[in-house]
Amino acid sequence: MRGFIGAACRVATGVVVLDGGTAMDAEKHRPGWKTLLAFGIIYFVWGSTFYAIRVGVREVPPFLLAAMRFLIAGLALYGWTRARREKAPSGREWASVSVVAFLIFVVDYGLVFWAEQRVASGLTAVMLATIPAFMALGEIFILGTQRLTVRLVAALLIGLGAVGVLVSRSLDLGGAPIDRLGAVALIVAAMGWSVASALARKLPLPESKVVSSGAQMLAGGVFLAVISCLLGEYRNFHWADVSRGAWIALLYLIVAGSIIAFTAYVWLLHHESPTKVGTYAYVNPVVAVVLGYFLGGEELGLRTILGTVFVLISVVVITTTKATKIASATVAAETN
Repeated sequence: MRGFIGAACRVATGVVVLDGGTAMDAEKHRPGWKTLLAFGIIYFVWGSTFYAIRVGVREVPPFLLAAMRFLIAGLALYGWTRARREKAPSGREWASVSVVAFLIFVVDYGLVFWAEQRVASGLTAVMLATIPAFMALGEIFILGTQRLTVRLVAALLIGLGAVGVLVSRSLDLGGAPIDRLGAVALIVAAMGWSVASALARKLPLPESKVVSSGAQMLAGGVFLAVISCLLGEYRNFHWADVSRGAWIALLYLIVAGSIIAFTAYVWLLHHESPTKVGTYAYVNPVVAVVLGYFLGGEELGLRTILGTVFVLISVVVITTTKATKIASATVAAETN
């Protein structure tokens, strides 16, 4: 799981470029096993984090669980950058980091953790695979850097159809539809991530993407902890009641999902093309659905299969669509 705007990101967010670099800047000869291992990590570790979240929220309040994950991971990542004496964010950059972090970690991750109390982990991943659709809408209506083409309209309609298949109670597809409140939370989560993605292109963030990501995680963890307190999640929660499985799930989310996968993702962005790296957006939902079925006993009926296929088609079409920029004085000025 599902990194962060500008440097690392979670599942189904499209392609993110690190520091403007390309695979051409990487060393020509490198062990093939390293590339395969890195892809395996972002494919399967990020895909499996949805099930780990599901395990965790059965026993730990959602915002508290999310706060622990990102506070610890954020402290580790940001602390590592400070130990390397990288430049700390300025006051203005911290303000921007806070805005982006709130959208990513409270609106997106917070709602994802909350929704997984009501929605199966596999279906959660499928719903979040609609993020590229909302990002495309952001580029069209917020950034003005993309034109609404017939191809994009078709992809967006397919994505909307996927959501309809998953939540509709009138379609006889077998299996129960997604809880409506949980579905709404996941749609808002996807929208939050997309807005954050658009804003991150405009706001002044730290030049180092690792510093930016660590700062975002840390700020997001603080926000989540405050919200957990405001919601009173601590009142009836007893640490001694948490099982070993839930603690292992949290440890997995921190170490594997936020640190190891992040490292693999950044390494790949330096050694492979963004298009190749972005293929995790297609694989993560499938991994989540399969793991949810085999490990969590989640349903894998016609409804889930159709919804997954529709979402993946939408993601493939959107992420392979060549950008059609709108010619304007503003856009031209920004590219000079």
